[in-house]
Amino acid sequence: MEKVIFLDRDGTINEEVHYLFRREDLRIIPGVPAALRRLKEQGYRLVVVTNQAGVGRGYYREEDVKDLHLYMNELLQAEGAEIDGFFYCPHHPVYGIGAYKQVCRCRKPDVGMFEMAERLFDVDKAASWMVGDKETDLAAGRNYGVRTALVGTGYGAGVYEEYLHKDGARPFDLYGATLMDVAEEILRRGRRE
Repeated sequence: MEKVIFLDRDGTINEEVHYLFRREDLRIIPGVPAALRRLKEQGYRLVVVTNQAGVGRGYYREEDVKDLHLYMNELLQAEGAEIDGFFYCPHHPVYGIGAYKQVCRCRKPDVGMFEMAERLFDVDKAASWMVGDKETDLAAGRNYGVRTALVGTGYGAGVYEEYLHKDGARPFDLYGATLMDVAEEILRRGRRE
């Protein structure tokens, strides 16, 4: 079985850009390649699961998403941080156009993209994680049955602040200000287990 780090894309790997699809707008968050490389060196598979409602809304095409992922992987591969699989949901249940307007299993917080990944990877859920900057990422990870990590980039610091003032259980198993903080804690917990 394989240990997998499922990763949100926007705000987790790259800087948040409203409906990102152009190569020239892609900015990898500083420190992310080193964190991804560290996880790969310890035997984790890296799998991106990203909602891309911009396709469903007609702002860009599925081919644009695929092209951006190829470019992103070129940048990451040059730093030893290649993503092993990209999965995206092009649908939106309310604002989608044509066939893209639908309730689907792939849109986070549902688990369809994780199930797609299972066709390529023999996922060890007990040793795998979902890492993201939004509550939908965390909910998707919980729904799939893996542990969850909230990263403070993108929207994550704001989400974390909200939970500092709430009673009750937090919807994440760990928080790190950066992806490297999250990676190091995942690896530390893995060594203990």
